[in-house]
Amino acid sequence: MFFSIIIPLYNRPQEIAELLGSLTRQTYSPFEVLVIEDGSTLDARQIVEGYKDRLNVHYYVKPNAGQGFARNFGFERASGDYFIIFDSDCLVPADYLTKVAAFLKTTWLDAYGGPDAAHETFTDIQQAISYAMTSPFTTGGIRGNRRHVGQFHPRSFNMGVSRKAWEQVGGFKLTRLGEDIEYSIRIQLSGFRIGLIPDAVVYHKRRTDFRQFYKQLHFFGRARINIYKHFRGELKLVHFFPAAFVLFLIALALVNLWKTMVDVAAVGQLAWVGNGLLCGYLVLLFIHAWARTKHIKVALLGVIASVIQLCAYGLGFMQDFFKRVVLKHG
Repeated sequence: MFFSIIIPLYNRPQEIAELLGSLTRQTYSPFEVLVIEDGSTLDARQIVEGYKDRLNVHYYVKPNAGQGFARNFGFERASGDYFIIFDSDCLVPADYLTKVAAFLKTTWLDAYGGPDAAHETFTDIQQAISYAMTSPFTTGGIRGNRRHVGQFHPRSFNMGVSRKAWEQVGGFKLTRLGEDIEYSIRIQLSGFRIGLIPDAVVYHKRRTDFRQFYKQLHFFGRARINIYKHFRGELKLVHFFPAAFVLFLIALALVNLWKTMVDVAAVGQLAWVGNGLLCGYLVLLFIHAWARTKHIKVALLGVIASVIQLCAYGLGFMQDFFKRVVLKHG
């Protein structure tokens, strides 16, 4: 099987250098790499061309139109039997393609997704963000996991699509706001088989600080409503959890403020219960993060990252739910 690896790139030359470096170490050799420069102002041509003696790599430049359409550009120029999409901020283990090829040989999937993990070289904040995005105690736990809610939908940071599925279904219709989930649903509705390859793990850097992480997750919350506008059955109860968490924090803050203003036993008891629930949840996150990462500082940062994840996603979700579902704007 010949793989075409497609990587959209926008102003991240250093990231593509690290990703291509990881691809030079693959134990499976029949593959090509297509880097699609999507209207970047920071050109990575020299970096990519520096790998031509070690990789079958092709570099393309196109006007900026977003990552979904950049992937379509790559699909149209790929020669492989199977397309694999990576985000530019990923590192790929040396045996990744070997594991994917072996899995597809015994269990065919026309589209697959794989999990993500933190690499030992990641900063403490990057490891904490990785924990928040993969923890079973946040909404990250429903991604890249054997136990997911409903049909598994591959995410585009680590996603494969067969040429046959692409030829029949086409490429991405959206370029942002949940474009990978929308594409996965169309592939599934066309009768193709989709699933998780548990061993197809990549190391996903995501964002390097909490401010960028907040912006990304706020965007993800908005994207869930965008998916709902296209497929009404894709809004599950679990997707409301971050919004419920935000509303709980707001209500708890008001109750605690009320408690300082009035001497009413019922208000004090309500505040005690609410504060206890919040503390219990935060302690649970810390213990689980510490057990997983073996690092107290990363565990503490993991708690912060988890709260940011829930709040940012919840606020983005509520913003577009009110705007696009309640008010029906857009």
